[in-house]
Amino acid sequence: MNKKAVIVVNLGTPETPTPGAVAKFLKQFLSDSRVVEAPKLLWWFLLRLVIIPLRAKKVAHSYGEIWLAEGSPLRVITGRQVTALQNQLDEDVGLGNTVVCEAMTYGEPSLSHTFQRLREQSIQEYVVLPMYPQYSGSTTGAIYDQLSAIIRQSRDVPDISVIKSFHDHSGYTDCLVQSIRDSWEKNGRHEKLLMSFHGIPQEYVDKGDPYYQHCLGTAEAVAEKLSLEKDQWAMSFQSRFGPKQWLQPYTDEQLKTWATNGVKSIDIISPAFTVDCLETLEELNISYRELFLSEGGEHYQYIPCLNDAPEFIKTLATLVKTKLFN
Repeated sequence: MNKKAVIVVNLGTPETPTPGAVAKFLKQFLSDSRVVEAPKLLWWFLLRLVIIPLRAKKVAHSYGEIWLAEGSPLRVITGRQVTALQNQLDEDVGLGNTVVCEAMTYGEPSLSHTFQRLREQSIQEYVVLPMYPQYSGSTTGAIYDQLSAIIRQSRDVPDISVIKSFHDHSGYTDCLVQSIRDSWEKNGRHEKLLMSFHGIPQEYVDKGDPYYQHCLGTAEAVAEKLSLEKDQWAMSFQSRFGPKQWLQPYTDEQLKTWATNGVKSIDIISPAFTVDCLETLEELNISYRELFLSEGGEHYQYIPCLNDAPEFIKTLATLVKTKLFN
């Protein structure tokens, strides 16, 4: 059997929690037209002369609050996922039949460098696993763009399969449900469950991006499996950026509304993220906690991402095997 490669792809991270490293990362990330759809010349000036100078120091401080001794949480946990998935596939399909590695859409290790390194090992068959359960052109779409560039530069085009989304995969939603139940058992169950997804501009969805429907599908599946009534949970969207209208309700406004209406305790989870990172560890677990408590809430329980939980790794292995060995 020829060795096959699995490339786990996530967004990326600054190399260090410093303004300079953050500025470098933001420049690459926010220059991608998949992420920000705006007139190129105008955006070039705004990004470099206004947005990055204003945001780099603040974002670096936020990273500093969550940075681990080993490095960026996203990179550290992604590394653990890669190791765990490699071990699972070795067990499932035999030692030496697959090689699992990571790549980042922005920053290092880049997708193109990862492919180059693997092709030097004479690997010809690949599964690319974007760690975004819900497809969006602004995330998974950007990975397809990079893969297209790799193919255009290849005389011998590699055999590439992409796991476009897994928002409705029963193994994935079962893992979310178990994570919530585990939190309830350990920390108690609270009045409301909020499923907060990363937001995108509303106009992206209006143009055909299926992200909202994917998020809704995930949230409804989890609520159904937990036997939740409609007034016991909500779906919201976080991390909005810029003046455009983004998908609603916004997470911060949903938290304020609940607190104003007398809700004293909530559980919050972000199914859009499979790895704890800045948007979960700082935004959800620190900033929004402070917001909810300042508005009159009394208990705010953040439920971590699935990360390298064994059952989630088994689910990823199942997804990969379906592409590689069917």
